[in-house]
Amino acid sequence: MVNSAICRELFNMLPGRVRAGVLMKEHTSWRIGGPSELFVEPADREELQLVVSFARERDIPLTVIGFGTNLLVSDSGIKGIVIKTGRGLSRILTGDCEITAESGAKLTGVAAAARDAGFGGFEFSAGIPGAVGGALVMNAGANGSSIGALVRDVLLLDLEGRFYRRNNKEMEFDYRSSILLREHYIVVEASFSLYPRDKNEIKSEMAEFIRKRRTTQPLSFPSAGSVFKNPAGESAGRLIEMAGLKGMRIGDAQISTLHANFIVNLGSATARDVLALIDRTRETVRNQIGVELKLEVKFIGE
Repeated sequence: MVNSAICRELFNMLPGRVRAGVLMKEHTSWRIGGPSELFVEPADREELQLVVSFARERDIPLTVIGFGTNLLVSDSGIKGIVIKTGRGLSRILTGDCEITAESGAKLTGVAAAARDAGFGGFEFSAGIPGAVGGALVMNAGANGSSIGALVRDVLLLDLEGRFYRRNNKEMEFDYRSSILLREHYIVVEASFSLYPRDKNEIKSEMAEFIRKRRTTQPLSFPSAGSVFKNPAGESAGRLIEMAGLKGMRIGDAQISTLHANFIVNLGSATARDVLALIDRTRETVRNQIGVELKLEVKFIGE
């Protein structure tokens, strides 16, 4: 628990940008999650650095989120300080076949900026929800491409409040993975190397990717996208469907009838419901097919 004196100190440091007891379901795409102890939305990278240093000096647990599109938050919430990198860190700048975007910038916004500048490379991300920071952590991808392949370098902040810049190789991008899953850094901004391409071609390809998403994914219900990573040479959704689990429901959490690698919130699903459905899915696929499914979504909280 964060004591009242520390709460007042942080409120006074960043008036108007610190709130207590914010429900995390309001900040996750699954619409699931209990209260955060303290919730901070920094106005810029300097305020981000200030909050990180504040938490470190007082030994307060720190959680950083973007748009919560890949997160399952506990029903009991999150202790300590939750930082949301959103509007305050959302700048997108275009250069010579290059885009620099802050961690809170929407992927759709970066894709649109690339399209408007006639830069190819970000077409794959059309329609993908979420922010740049979270996309880099998981090396988000679709349509045969991933964001890590475009990265030139990334500006990071460590939990001591120090900035570092890392190049593409140092980020250790892999399938739904990066160094950020193993080391405690916060994404501040990233620069992406792109290439010239006809704007109409970009627009056409992005429109096709969006059409495909609308016809193959359950976008009318809250979800966190793909729940499991695809095993090598296989589709997690196909394995789940083979195991007869499509449409299975626990509480208000259901394996989508449209795409079996999505678990949707039918209205009032809890984290407990989703976790139970995840466990049931993994156990059934393991027993029936002999494949161990690995999570793509991240669970946080108590």
